Amino acid sequence: MDSINLSNKTDWSFIEEVAEKSGQNPSLCYQCGNCTAGCPYSHFFDYPVSQIMRLLQAGQKDTILNSKAIWLCATCETCTTRCPCEIDVAHIMDTLRIIARRENRVSEKDIKTFYDAFLSSVKQFGRLYEVGTLLTYNLKSGNIMTDADLGPKVMSHNKIHFFPRSIKGKDQVAKIYERYQDKAKKHG
Repeated sequence: MDSINLSNKTDWSFIEEVAEKSGQNPSLCYQCGNCTAGCPYSHFFDYPVSQIMRLLQAGQKDTILNSKAIWLCATCETCTTRCPCEIDVAHIMDTLRIIARRENRVSEKDIKTFYDAFLSSVKQFGRLYEVGTLLTYNLKSGNIMTDADLGPKVMSHNKIHFFPRSIKGKDQVAKIYERYQDKAKKHG
């Protein structure tokens, strides 16, 4: 894990943006460490959750948005559940990912590739089409044969289907995406 460098200038607007978009008050965190102690992925992070929160309090935008931690967070909400200050830490991590993505600061490209494949599937089919999502991800990530041996096993147990299933309301799901994209364009 990297050590925290708080020598950069505090970006007050970043702190305000995260607080506004997440609906959380990061200044309430008093660094008890419960979030980090409970996080099942903390050992994969470059900065544990409590350090991300401290970096946020210090307005260290570049360090946070370039970190791996915000992309590796599984949003399991253990940190949120354990927080004695009732901060929705997982939602703050989501917010940080959204800001990083908007600013094209993605330290974990394969995770972004998977998100894109997942969201594209839901937009197109109104629900997750597992085979299509996996194929899209594998092709775009360059991991073409990843999990190829699992396909026949899972399909033989009728757990996933080779062709996408149609659902009622898939047009409405597509409209949700269109509204979001329109809103994102207006707000930059």
